[in-house]
Amino acid sequence: MAETRVLPLQGVHNFRDYGGYAGAGGAQVKSGLLWRSAQHVEASDTDLEAIHGLGIATVIDLRGPSEYEANPCRRHSDFSAQVFRYPEETAGLALHTEAADGVVTAAEARAAMMRLYNGIAFRENLVPMLRCYFEVLRRAEGPSLVHCVAGKDRTGFAVALSQHVLGVARDDILADYLLTNQAGNIEARIAAGADHIRARHGGIDDATIRTLMGVEEDYLRTALAAVEGRHGSIDAYLTDVLGVDHVAREELRAHYLEV
Repeated sequence: MAETRVLPLQGVHNFRDYGGYAGAGGAQVKSGLLWRSAQHVEASDTDLEAIHGLGIATVIDLRGPSEYEANPCRRHSDFSAQVFRYPEETAGLALHTEAADGVVTAAEARAAMMRLYNGIAFRENLVPMLRCYFEVLRRAEGPSLVHCVAGKDRTGFAVALSQHVLGVARDDILADYLLTNQAGNIEARIAAGADHIRARHGGIDDATIRTLMGVEEDYLRTALAAVEGRHGSIDAYLTDVLGVDHVAREELRAHYLEV
């Protein structure tokens, strides 16, 4: 399954289809409509051609202004998708970069990631982008792409929520999240992340970098448990915080599921 859903690219990591899973009521999430990735600042011309061929109509960029202004995405010459961004910082820093502050060991890095995931659902300036993400999906104007910097933390949480709405089993949601550790060139991602993190935080060993740049099942489990602990259920959080009520969830299922 991983081989069929990952789009192998040279300079864009973690680019993949997060549809195709079994969904609610025995239906299946449609393939080719829901895409996720890391940022496209290092996209090659060949990458841009491959992405252009997907017919993506909308892009939800979860990065904040300091991130997308410093690392503008490369676009195909015929790029015409509508791009949605939030004018204020959505995280201050990518979670893996923020987690690197003050850590020395891999264990400290993991603990920092767990703390950040515990609060990811409630980040004041990320919540509006999560609302925007679902509004874009509800419009159903064609294939969409959601991304952040590494396409693993903010993007991973957003994708997990949408898959939940579509009735994807929790085990499949977690498996899709963990696919980040396989999708694309993981060593290149780690190397690129190491340069960025070390430039900001100084000498950090390779094991710690790997912890920051990868994902673990417990990260997402922690985020979802925090939502359930505060709101009672994922559906209640979707309704109360993101405005994705029962009607919206049924609309999303009607568009993205097929028998």
